[in-house]
Amino acid sequence: MKITSENLKTFLKNVVNIIEENKDYLSELDRKLGDGDHGVTMSIGWQAVNEKLNDELSEEQDCTKICITTGRTFLSAVGSSVGPLYATGFLRGAKAFQNKTELTDQDLHDFWVAFIGGVKERGQAEVGDKTMIDTLQPAAEALKSSFEQSNDFMIAFSEAVAAGEQGMKSTKDMLSKRGRSSRLGERSIGNQDPGATSAFLILNTFLSTIKSLQLV
Repeated sequence: MKITSENLKTFLKNVVNIIEENKDYLSELDRKLGDGDHGVTMSIGWQAVNEKLNDELSEEQDCTKICITTGRTFLSAVGSSVGPLYATGFLRGAKAFQNKTELTDQDLHDFWVAFIGGVKERGQAEVGDKTMIDTLQPAAEALKSSFEQSNDFMIAFSEAVAAGEQGMKSTKDMLSKRGRSSRLGERSIGNQDPGATSAFLILNTFLSTIKSLQLV
């Protein structure tokens, strides 16, 4: 399987759309745990990326530059803590495929492992803290384990998304340990984490993009 730079931009466009579709839902989740603005914040960041895709990146074929610009644009647009997290993810991921216009299974594996590793390192969160890492870390572990056995990105990423979904759902029963929601104490139990939810939406969108492009 090979992903072209145009396929990569299609994925990013799809994320823009899926975040917009779920903006109110994400904010509703956040109202139960935080400021209630997670959906709006994610929308602002991805709409800024969309502008770049329509302008500066419209003719860009270098996957590295596409990811770097996406990360920097998101960071510039979003002032909250999620900005640096996703920016770091895209910047780290971009290093996995220097100056390529087509990405192989190995490149895609390396991108997502680096992306998730960057987010985790920047955020300093662990599984069980009720954050986006509860989605991303299980996804990364499943991706690495499955890819090592199959050497097939599609198989491995499908398992990664399934693991990420279980991680996302598990946040409902967790006590929040980080950020504003940690002040709620026991009241944070019973509510799904909005950051874990938006992280799952992004992973799932990449999977659905690959399937819709009939690359497999």
